Amino acid sequence: MTEEQRAIPEEIRAAAIDWWLRRNERAPTRREQRAFEDWLAADARHRLAFETISGVCGFLGTKLPGARPIRKTRGRRRKITGAAAAGALALLFQHEIALYFRSDHATGAGETKRVTLADGSRVELDAKSAIAVRFADGERRIALIEGEAWFDVAPDPSRPFVVAAGSGAITALGTAFDVAVDGDAVRVVVGEHRVKVENGGAAVVVAEGEGAAFADGAPASPPAKTDVARATSWRRGRLIFADAPLGDVVATLARHHRGFVAFLDPSLKTRRVTGVFLADDPLAAFDEIETALGVRVTRLSNYLMLIHK
Repeated sequence: MTEEQRAIPEEIRAAAIDWWLRRNERAPTRREQRAFEDWLAADARHRLAFETISGVCGFLGTKLPGARPIRKTRGRRRKITGAAAAGALALLFQHEIALYFRSDHATGAGETKRVTLADGSRVELDAKSAIAVRFADGERRIALIEGEAWFDVAPDPSRPFVVAAGSGAITALGTAFDVAVDGDAVRVVVGEHRVKVENGGAAVVVAEGEGAAFADGAPASPPAKTDVARATSWRRGRLIFADAPLGDVVATLARHHRGFVAFLDPSLKTRRVTGVFLADDPLAAFDEIETALGVRVTRLSNYLMLIHK
C-alpha cells in the first residue's frame, strides 16, 4: 500500500466502493458508463481509489466466503443501490478492507506468507496477520497490526530493528523472535539471542528460549522459559496446545478457518484443551474438540459454526 493510496479521503473510497458494487451487480447502461467515466476523469484520486478497491475486493474474493460480485436473482428482483450497497460491502469486509489500507503485507484466513524486507530481514506471517513497514535512516520500524509474525533480522547496528505491537515495542538485540497480537495482549518469544520489550514505562530483556507478555499500558511480565518450538509450531503447519483455554484455542483456529466461529455459551471458553492439530484442517480440529470436551459444534455451514453445550 503506497502513501498515495493511504491518503485517499474516506468519501472517495466510499464512492469507489459504490461504483464497484453497481458495476458488479449488472452491466452498466450507456448513461451509467458515461457517468462512471466522468467520475474517473474528475480527479486522479478517483481512478486510484477505484483501482485499489477493485484490487482488494478481488483479493478478498479468493480468501473469504461470499466475497463475490452481487448479481440479480430471478423471480423477485432485488436491487442494492447507492449507500445501501456500499453499506453491505462495508459490513462484510470492513475489517479486511481497513487492514488492507493500513498494511504493506497481509495474509488471509489459512494463509501464511514469507516476506524479505529491503534491508534483507525476513518476516514470516501467520494466518490473518498484517504488518506495516516504516524504515527510516535511523531506525527500521515494523508495526504488527494484527496476528502473529516471526522476524529474522539482518544485522545493522546503525539502525535498530523495532517491532511496534499493541501499546509496546520490541527491539531486536539479535536475530530471530516471534510476536503475537491478540486484542490488547502481546506475546513475545525469542528464538535466537535477545530482544528488549518496552511497555508501560518499563523495559525487560528477553533472552533466547524465553518469552514475555504484556497488556495495554502495563509493564511486560518477567521473562520465563518457553517452549519456542511449540509456541511457533504454526510455522511448520501445526497448532500445538497444552492445557490452553478453549477460548484461546478457538481464537487461534479461527485465524486458519475461512469463516466465523462464535460461542453461544461464553463459559465454555474456560474449558482446557491439550492437542496437536493441522493448521490447514481447522474443521477436523473442531471435530476433535467436540468429541474430547463434550461440547457441541453446530455447523450452519462450513463457514459459520456455533459452539454450545
